[in-house]
Amino acid sequence: FPLGGFASADADTLTFWSRLRDHAWHMTLPVICYMAGSFAVLTLMMKNAALDQISSDYVRTVLATGASFRRAVWCHAFRNALIPIATGVGGILTVFFAGSVIIETIFEIPGMGQLSLNAITRRDYAVFMALLSLTASLQLIGNLISDVCYMIIDPRIHFDRS
Repeated sequence: FPLGGFASADADTLTFWSRLRDHAWHMTLPVICYMAGSFAVLTLMMKNAALDQISSDYVRTVLATGASFRRAVWCHAFRNALIPIATGVGGILTVFFAGSVIIETIFEIPGMGQLSLNAITRRDYAVFMALLSLTASLQLIGNLISDVCYMIIDPRIHFDRS
């Protein structure tokens, strides 16, 4: 894997597909590092929510009617177990786009994390406030996506005007 940056030194001379492959190659490790923590948290949340739902009364009732365990989990417990995951989607979006100072420093990626750190250390309040506004906007978009996920997961949830 490359040591850092978004592209190789000769990226300007590459064809489109070679440049795309080069960018993907450079972004493999940073994306894995970004997503490893988020994936671990989501996996733990999903496991705990699924275990809670599987031990609930309505799943036992479905199993008592003669349905298979697989059907009880996928048709009844899975959607309810996804509700806590939908809550975390908004925060993950903000973390993913806002960047991480440590990962950007390790992989020498010029990103929002490095920009915000430089703005703080140089006391460039205008840049820092712009980044803070952008991060807040991303959080609002993430919350909106979470609400839409709620509506998809559970049809009983409606956001009416009244």
